[in-house]
Amino acid sequence: MLKRALLATVLVTAGWTGGAVAQTIYPLDRAEILSGSKFDLKVEFPGTVAADQLKVTIDGKDAAEVLGAKPEIVAKEDGHDLTAYWLRGVSLTTAGKVKVEASAGTEKKSVAWEVFDTPKGRVAKNVILFVGDGFSIAHRTAARIMSKGIVQGHFGGELAVDDMPYMALISTPGTDSIVTDSANAMSAYTTGHKTCVNALGIYCAKNKNTLDHPKVETIGELVKRKTGMALGVVTNSEIEDATPAGIVAHTRKRSDFNDIVEMFYDVKPDVIMGGGSPNFLPKSTPGSKRKDDVDYLKKFEEAGYAFVSTKTEMEKAVADGKSKILGLYNTGNIDGALDLKYLKKGSVSKFPDQPDVVDETKAAIATLSKNPNGFFLMVESARIDKYSHSLDPERALFDTIMLDNAVKYAKDFAAKNGDTMIIVVADHAHPVSIIGTYDDDRPGQTPREKLGTYADAKVPNYGPVDAEGYPTNIDVSRRIALEFGTTPDTCFNAKPFMDGENVPAVAGATPKTYVENPKNCERPGAVHITGNLPFDASSGVHSGDDVLLTAMGPGAEVFHGRLDNTRVFRAMATALGLAK
Repeated sequence: MLKRALLATVLVTAGWTGGAVAQTIYPLDRAEILSGSKFDLKVEFPGTVAADQLKVTIDGKDAAEVLGAKPEIVAKEDGHDLTAYWLRGVSLTTAGKVKVEASAGTEKKSVAWEVFDTPKGRVAKNVILFVGDGFSIAHRTAARIMSKGIVQGHFGGELAVDDMPYMALISTPGTDSIVTDSANAMSAYTTGHKTCVNALGIYCAKNKNTLDHPKVETIGELVKRKTGMALGVVTNSEIEDATPAGIVAHTRKRSDFNDIVEMFYDVKPDVIMGGGSPNFLPKSTPGSKRKDDVDYLKKFEEAGYAFVSTKTEMEKAVADGKSKILGLYNTGNIDGALDLKYLKKGSVSKFPDQPDVVDETKAAIATLSKNPNGFFLMVESARIDKYSHSLDPERALFDTIMLDNAVKYAKDFAAKNGDTMIIVVADHAHPVSIIGTYDDDRPGQTPREKLGTYADAKVPNYGPVDAEGYPTNIDVSRRIALEFGTTPDTCFNAKPFMDGENVPAVAGATPKTYVENPKNCERPGAVHITGNLPFDASSGVHSGDDVLLTAMGPGAEVFHGRLDNTRVFRAMATALGLAK
């Protein structure tokens, strides 16, 4: 019976319409729900069902009575051949197993939920969640080689992300795919519920409007609703992008940037830092990407925020003791460490005074830590992922080192009082591995001739590292061979991209297809690489591998073995005593 019920859930969720199907209940089976957190209970009954013919119960009792809410029953919702039953913004306050059953005539469907409590109360004053977007094992190892060096098989030191007492493997599949994206992965961390690709803070129902799907409360909302803690969101991506948006957002479509800005305004984190300023500007402003004339910069300033657009302005706002800061430092993503600090490529000429993730982390902690009730801070190093998509290993590794420097600063802060939980984790993996080194002294011209494997994989000879752990020269004769397992057709010569971020493929003659970038094919020694992705892919993609989590501080002892990504939320909520 269980297998048949699970199959029915999959078929209904996928939109299967052949033959009789059972109703779908949201939250889905095996959901883990924090006691006292808010969520929408929705049931989709196939066909048109009269109100007096449908029944929804929790442990045998009428669900509306148990949850103290008035049900909404909508026939032909959004034109679908279904009847929707809604209980919105409800919560369960008694921990334990819960059985939810929905019936219409003889057709019954049930799911089991676990409502969990935080029995120890609050054990951490602060929680800092570091998300290395796409941060995979090979990124970690290669960054350690690049930053700490290696002699006779021994590393010259540990990364800050390595030197933490607790560790776990985190599994990342979503409800619809074994390979996740940043949206549903981050949603698992911020809500404790799994969802589908491109979704944030919701369950993926059949609603047509991306904002109408059944919602689950985020940790950002919980912190603001239930505590006097400060809240911060820091990234070097656009602030509306999936990972930072996961702290506040509820949408089926992660690209709903205008709506996500409104959601940031509704929740009002005390510190908001990243790129993506055009979605804050009214459409009448040149460069705006809004579809309305709402000026969110003005709205945030009226709500007491200091708006800053440069590193200098940010540091002044901190020095002036501002308690609320909105920092938007680029119209798009903030430039990564290699371009920002050394090559001055990307958009650095246009935005020469951008902060990096370390600068933002320092500013955020200085601001948030003034709150006597503590703080929750999410810090993302976003471009590890973005540079891995573009098959640009050096840029990805520099941003891994940047993440590590931000973690080191947070650890130094935490060491002062011992009351801060720090978590470092990826949202998902990339199929990336270290396969040796590329050595210009080897005979031949092509990458395969330059590749040294096994005994010939000699130690890289990057320039000496600076005070921040970055090598001062990457265009050297022997480099780490960090290879990607998913690619479009591309051209490759095993040398770093000194003139700007790699563009592996460009639009082909046939619509929605991509071919190798001809500029890459002109590089000395370049060879054509036949990709393994569909022809509509222009860059590398994620993998479904487990990712590594390291942690420290009060409450972090729960991290060991293999855990689902939803357990990260559970650990943070438990450490902060957010139940009820």
